[in-house]
Amino acid sequence: MRRLFGTALVALVVIGVAGAASGSARKDYAAVALNVLPPGENGSLIFNRNTNDQAALYECLTPLFDRVKADDLKRCFKDASLGIKGKPVRTQRPRAGVLIERDRWGVPHITGKTAADVAFGAGWATAEDRGLLLELLRGPARAAALDIPGISPIALALSGKALVASPQGEAFLASQVQLLRKAGPAGTKLLAAIDAYVAGLNASFAKQGLPITPYTPNDVVAVGALLAARFGANGGSEMRRAMFLDALQRALGKEKGRAVFDDLRASDDTEAPVISPGRFPYAKAPGSAPGSVVIDDGSFQPLSPALASAPLVRSRPASNALMIGAKRSKTRHPLFVAGPQVGYFFPEFFMEVDLHGGGFDARGALLPGLPLVLIGRGSDFAWSVTASQGDNIDIFAETLCGDDLHYLYRGECREMTALDAGTLRSSGLPDQRLQLRLTVHGVVQGYATVSGRRVALSLQRSTRGREVLSAIPLYAMDTGAVESAQSFVKTVRGVEAMFNLHYADDRDIAHYTAGRLPLRAPGTDPALPTVGTGEYEWRGFLPAKGHPQVINPKAGAILDWNAKPAAGFGAADDNWSYGSIQRKDLLTAAVGTGKLDLAGLVAAMNKAATQDLRVMEVWPVIADVLTTGPAPDPRAQQALDIVNAWRAAGGSRLDRDLDGKVDHPGAAIMDAAWPLIARAVMRPVLGDLVERLAQLHVVSDDANSQGSSYIDGWYGYVDKDLRTQLGRTIRSPYSTRYCGGGNLDSCRDALWSAIAQACAALEAKQGSDLAAWAADARVERIDFTTGLLRDTLAWTNRPTFQQVMSFSGHRKR
Repeated sequence: MRRLFGTALVALVVIGVAGAASGSARKDYAAVALNVLPPGENGSLIFNRNTNDQAALYECLTPLFDRVKADDLKRCFKDASLGIKGKPVRTQRPRAGVLIERDRWGVPHITGKTAADVAFGAGWATAEDRGLLLELLRGPARAAALDIPGISPIALALSGKALVASPQGEAFLASQVQLLRKAGPAGTKLLAAIDAYVAGLNASFAKQGLPITPYTPNDVVAVGALLAARFGANGGSEMRRAMFLDALQRALGKEKGRAVFDDLRASDDTEAPVISPGRFPYAKAPGSAPGSVVIDDGSFQPLSPALASAPLVRSRPASNALMIGAKRSKTRHPLFVAGPQVGYFFPEFFMEVDLHGGGFDARGALLPGLPLVLIGRGSDFAWSVTASQGDNIDIFAETLCGDDLHYLYRGECREMTALDAGTLRSSGLPDQRLQLRLTVHGVVQGYATVSGRRVALSLQRSTRGREVLSAIPLYAMDTGAVESAQSFVKTVRGVEAMFNLHYADDRDIAHYTAGRLPLRAPGTDPALPTVGTGEYEWRGFLPAKGHPQVINPKAGAILDWNAKPAAGFGAADDNWSYGSIQRKDLLTAAVGTGKLDLAGLVAAMNKAATQDLRVMEVWPVIADVLTTGPAPDPRAQQALDIVNAWRAAGGSRLDRDLDGKVDHPGAAIMDAAWPLIARAVMRPVLGDLVERLAQLHVVSDDANSQGSSYIDGWYGYVDKDLRTQLGRTIRSPYSTRYCGGGNLDSCRDALWSAIAQACAALEAKQGSDLAAWAADARVERIDFTTGLLRDTLAWTNRPTFQQVMSFSGHRKR
């Protein structure tokens, strides 16, 4: 397999074709249209200027912090107009009716006489720009579609191992093709585009002489499943959370253990920053939950195929969206700065295309394997997505009867069904057959005990076997169906994956949280496994009016950084980050309340992208507790003063002089002190279980994860508890006081002790001059996963595909 990929890489050469006249001009209502997608459009191993030219753009913005001017936008982003400007660098006519023109960034501008022509051209360009990546994802994407337990599709793609599909697995994928055939005219149109896209892929690979097995619509279905199952699905951690609850109840008693569990989960913290105004109740914990179970701590035994040598792919969630409405815009037209974060890879997961003809009129990011612009712009509007954390995965506890292969459902003992998911192959190792066990709820993940009784745990995902249906509304977006904010909201209701979708045109901004969200039976707790005997099945799905949504909010802005979609909207069981502090706070502070232009909005985004959330939003209350008494020694006081000064200077983690050190010594003190402070706050109640909590979600997104993402709930724990200790007004208060066991003096002493320990550790490593202490900026630098491209970037917490847009006109409404 590696030899095949090596051959494919070397053969993916961009072949120049004699130029021809550019496509006809088209109406573009954008006043400003810019974007960036690092490292570059070229994803082959034959490096050229388009391999990393956008990495330079991306890094151009970072050191500017909040000093971004209008001229900087053109320096640090590239033009994203519809159609090609000027003479194309390269022109291709892969078949009659299809024209592909490459601009100086390598972006393919594809024009076709029919929708099938455009889709064919998109397939042709995909094979050139992301052929290797597509081959790498082809097998692992099937693991996502089938919910194979224990396999990370992305890690598998990078491991050198191959997943060879089985006839059963292929039949499962093919059933989604049939779903499109039954979905009416919209499904038929999308299926025709998929067929043409696949034909373009195969024709391009054949033209390059690559020995690649021809692609089929099943491959498109698999990639759609990868998108929905990796980036658009949440939950499924109930067994880990339930075991933690059991441990809490054993340590603290049943009632207090449950109360502490609810504090930590923060499923409906009214202090949590939100995207949309209004209240949209969903996935709330009931007062009692006879339909849920608590798993005995330590009893879970997973059924997971071994993936030895598979690299860890760290998630750095950083998708965000900043939209300013017309009334707060200096131009009197909405401003749009937004994009998804899918990780820094080479080749980048996304590629950029510009599609026109046969109804297509869109430019933006295409995921290799899907014939659509998923995030981008039309002639008079732009849209983007972030992960919503909507809970669409549940774990069901199946009561076993007889043996591990039989379970009780609706009063009868049923046999689990088997699914041959394929074969895992790796050079030098024996093949591994992947045999799945399924119940009526889904794939069995493993076994555990509940009050000593053995159960099977199966995973039910609302989008399993129907991921391709989410492409229908996206096809509508690409082909002119969206004409207003209202029609945007109506269209994206059909997206079944868990995403926040954001929109702007020349007069409106909008947000809608999409997803096929299950309505759970009364008496079940979304944080815990559900009794699987049949009495507590899902009761349908949340209707469109129940989804968080807004058009032109009164505040005049929509800001999102993977934030809670709306008040009352419960977090998925694997997300404990919807507490009183969330990184959206940085955007809110940077944007302010006045009027902005595009440069000002980009500046707000860029400022927040390198700020330390801990010092800007959590440190003030830490400092307030510390200063209720004197510092234990002059060094600790000096450390406090340095961190205060760092916050006053903006809390940036920039290394502007590129000496390998974060510019301000406050960063070093915060990095050393924060893990100690966080544990000091929570340990008096949790005891040793504080480390179990740290395993459920990390204490600090520090250098060990190559740059802070600031997405976990510890920031809220420290903030809310310390404000409580100081006697301040708290909404959604905790059930108990944590720091110092509720004694302010003990709490202050514990925090000073944490500062002193941090200082001692820093002094041992860096000497006694606090002003010379420095955090290592080199370990935070962004590298492009796979290691094929050695370029690195300064750390920044922003999207990988980012658009900067504003429209001054619109089609006739």
